[in-house]
Amino acid sequence: MSIASIKALLNTTATFSLKETLAFLANEYKDKVVFSTSFGQEDQVITAIIAKQNLPITIFTLDTGRLFQETYDVFHKTMTKYKIDIKTYFPEATAVEELLNEKGPNSFYESVENRKECCFIRKVAPLIKALKGNSVWITGLRAEQSENRNDLDLFEYDSKFDIIKFNPLLKWTLKEVEDYLEANNVPQNTLHKKGFVSIGCAPCTRAISDDEDIRAGRWWWESSHKECGLHQK
Repeated sequence: MSIASIKALLNTTATFSLKETLAFLANEYKDKVVFSTSFGQEDQVITAIIAKQNLPITIFTLDTGRLFQETYDVFHKTMTKYKIDIKTYFPEATAVEELLNEKGPNSFYESVENRKECCFIRKVAPLIKALKGNSVWITGLRAEQSENRNDLDLFEYDSKFDIIKFNPLLKWTLKEVEDYLEANNVPQNTLHKKGFVSIGCAPCTRAISDDEDIRAGRWWWESSHKECGLHQK
């Protein structure tokens, strides 16, 4: 994938709406467009748009084995409401067993290195499997979610996974996301109403106060870039 190819995509879709861009990608890349959802607010916006247009885009999720019950609830409600399939990828059982046998169930609290190891086993390795053989990866990333995401582009080449990444909600504000969800009666994780803005694994996520950074609730015990390895330049 060349820089010229990314520029061509940007030029072609420059005047397209979000719905039109998703439809264009689905047609241009046929069965090689995938969307990863963790059932957060941003992801629910994109899921609703894909489902309403009945686009041939594979929606998948990563079940780490340590998600909130509320996340499973919105997972079920989403499949039921839109009558869609959501493919689930799990971590390799042997890798999880070895991690727990060697370091115990809460090793991620002990160091950034241990936490990233857990994230790799439970999230990154399954993602590699999910993205294999595909051409375009759609995400729900927004620039205001963290400093790391301020320099993301609408379309970019992710060299780590050798794939085009499309970030359709990049410039959306949280209010725009919330307004869309409410206006379209899209299922939402009930934890959002309890101060959980960014929701991941249950042991690694907490609610935040209004004056805290949007990513403060993720891995709150450590000083890091607040990323798990899925989305990095």
